[in-house]
Amino acid sequence: MRKLAGRFSKRSFNWFQNSYFNYGAFVNDDNILKSSDTYNLMKLISDQVALTDFVVEDETTGKNSKDPRADRALRVLNCPNDYLTGFEFKKLLTNVYLLRGDVYLFYDQSQLHILNNAYSELTNAGTEKITVSGEVVPSYMVRHIKNIGLSHLEGVGLLELAKETLEGVMNAEKALTEKYKKGGLMAFLLKLETHLSPTNTNQTKTVKAILDQLEGIKDSGKTKLIPLGRGYEIEALESPVDDEKTLKYLNIYKKDLGKFFGMDKDLLDKLEEKDMEQAMMKLYTSCLKPIFRNIEEHLTILFFGKNSGLRLKFRHNLLDFVGMKTKTEIAYNLVRTSIAVPDDAREMLGFKRLNTEESTKLYISKDLVGLDRLEDVLKSSLKGGDEDG
Repeated sequence: MRKLAGRFSKRSFNWFQNSYFNYGAFVNDDNILKSSDTYNLMKLISDQVALTDFVVEDETTGKNSKDPRADRALRVLNCPNDYLTGFEFKKLLTNVYLLRGDVYLFYDQSQLHILNNAYSELTNAGTEKITVSGEVVPSYMVRHIKNIGLSHLEGVGLLELAKETLEGVMNAEKALTEKYKKGGLMAFLLKLETHLSPTNTNQTKTVKAILDQLEGIKDSGKTKLIPLGRGYEIEALESPVDDEKTLKYLNIYKKDLGKFFGMDKDLLDKLEEKDMEQAMMKLYTSCLKPIFRNIEEHLTILFFGKNSGLRLKFRHNLLDFVGMKTKTEIAYNLVRTSIAVPDDAREMLGFKRLNTEESTKLYISKDLVGLDRLEDVLKSSLKGGDEDG
């Protein structure tokens, strides 16, 4: 197995000359990203994933791990390979996951790659066998992340789930765009009241001159005067695209695209107008959180193996979308209830940690009373002041 892994690891670096690392291919799958709405939805989700930080936690304590394996994994994730930054890698990973429903992560113990043209099958022993160009990839070097639908072996992505909706939306958008690129016109018709005769040189020269003038109108907003003699007439042939019907279609089906990503775009837009925090919380719970969990579990196994006691996680700060006033109130209450230390509050508000004895202590506010002391406090307050002797 070591010999095979070594051979496979060395061969992996020669793949750049063929299609197995062709990351640009997914961008052109059915020209899906040419739809502005699809791109906008994908950008919203993948940007949120890319803006997170990775942390490695101890499964027992829940605290950041000091295990050397954790440091090594974080170094690789922050700079996964020679051609992608950590941000680009997370964004690409998410885009492929959303579009195709399947992502193959390959880790050769020094660099992390996303494989293209990888295939998987289930063996009689119940294990997944992944091949690239007929070469079997050692199981400990690769993880197959799936957006699970009804298959245990393959994921489902937008290209499959929303193919018909996307084709309709993109064709409608293209029809409108093409119409107005030409100023709403399909063509010009040159009408002659006489018969065309190839032997009539004057007529041929006149027709050619008029056509040259018409073909020279490249700017749809340009006005051009073309003098015409008797018997010649230019008629504009307008586009048959019905703007109103096309826009009604787009208004209905564009909104459906978000549902394939696990979000209600209409609801999200309304929430953004009223409360950005609530909108981002909705995006997090309905869309981002499942993606985080799925990727976290696969990366944990890829870097540490099973039952390692370590857990790789995304750290996503929901407070990025909260106003400073609200954020300050949250920080204040976290400190006064002994949930966080002052340094935690400073970091939350964008200040550097002081790392002093006072800033790393837990504090409790005097007006907060534990439930075990509630009865005594009530009796004391009902009793009132001391009686005169």
